[in-house]
Amino acid sequence: ISVLKMSHHMNGSMLPTSHPPEHHHSSTTASGHGHGSDMMMMAMTFHFSCENVPLLFSGLTINSPGEMAGAFVAVFFLAMFYEGLKIARECLLRKSQVSIRYNSMPVPGPNGTILMETHKTVGQQMLSLPHLLQTVLHIIQVVVSYFLMLIFMTYNGYLCIAVAAGAGTGYFFFSWKKAVVVDITEHCH
Repeated sequence: ISVLKMSHHMNGSMLPTSHPPEHHHSSTTASGHGHGSDMMMMAMTFHFSCENVPLLFSGLTINSPGEMAGAFVAVFFLAMFYEGLKIARECLLRKSQVSIRYNSMPVPGPNGTILMETHKTVGQQMLSLPHLLQTVLHIIQVVVSYFLMLIFMTYNGYLCIAVAAGAGTGYFFFSWKKAVVVDITEHCH
């Protein structure tokens, strides 16, 4: 009887094996070929390699410094795009808000007094073009965020730097457009 067990290989990656623990030899399976597996072994520590670096899809492997430079630029701009998309969605949401409600609530003030604080609540209609656009942009944002996470999880130092630098650059260029809401009824306590 064969027991399905996850075995921890020498480089720290997890691969399924169908041998009981007493028959497992990590020296024969460390390359990932001991059990007929076609899976590439990925490093689980940061490295600065430019060869055999998988990038999101099985057919997309970086094998030279030139390919790494191209991937760096592409990942950098993908991370910038992600930051820009977050801000764009926020701007679109502000422009498409239709229903505005003002709610007042009592809050304790200095010396036992009661102050009335007013909050503005805005909303959007569910069956509307702006909400549909927000939904599509949200899906794109989620997919791009997972792509960036998976790229970072290659542990390739160059690609990790590209993700971080692109996100930082994107934030720098796009976040200044982010609106800051200042409530005129705010009180310092």
